Amino acid sequence: MINGKRVMALIPARAGSKGLPGKNTRLLCGKPLIVWTIEKALKSAHLDAVVVSTDSEDIAAIARAAGASVPFLRPAALAQDTSPSIAVVEHALDWFLQEHGVSFDYHVLLEPTSPLREDHDIDTMLARLDAQADHFDAIVSLGETGGHPSVLKRLVGDSIEPFYADLAMTTRRQEGEPAFFPFGVAYITKVATLRQERSFYPTRCTHYRLQRYQHYEIDDHYDFLAVEAVMRSQWGLA
Repeated sequence: MINGKRVMALIPARAGSKGLPGKNTRLLCGKPLIVWTIEKALKSAHLDAVVVSTDSEDIAAIARAAGASVPFLRPAALAQDTSPSIAVVEHALDWFLQEHGVSFDYHVLLEPTSPLREDHDIDTMLARLDAQADHFDAIVSLGETGGHPSVLKRLVGDSIEPFYADLAMTTRRQEGEPAFFPFGVAYITKVATLRQERSFYPTRCTHYRLQRYQHYEIDDHYDFLAVEAVMRSQWGLA
């Protein structure tokens, strides 16, 4: 709870993954991937519920052992490649309201594929959003990208062309306006706004800048290797 407002964190972790099968339970520096996110969430001073939404009994067992709540198994219809994250969040919010009459003021989405969190990231983001609640309805973790959007290309047959034709080509990163990517360290949204706009990027959205080493997400085997190397270097892990 923060200033009398209830906060739920949701960690989505379905069993199916084409890019890296079984990634949520794969050992990363000695722990299942999902456990890194659960442990950081449990260190928060403001989260009233740390919930894992999964369709897998194996993931549920690991999550419960790590201290998270798994009060339901996610319906198969919400565990497909095409299932939108917003629908998964709404399902969890509706479940607590219908089963226990419990509602929340803030929702925190924590993606297990972004395990490079500092202990303070979640609470710092919550405090920043709550302090600016009159002006913003959400806060998103961002990292500056290394490649400028003007450099991106699209393939047209055997040829290439600019992906964004209206952007002037930037040959040096320092010459272009900085571009930012939303890494999944945390997406925090007022529940009322999330339900109304059905977006983690509502009209009134602010930002939280990540450190350079946090600019990684695990989507495939090579991402996994990169994050593991970063953890060992940054946190001194074996």
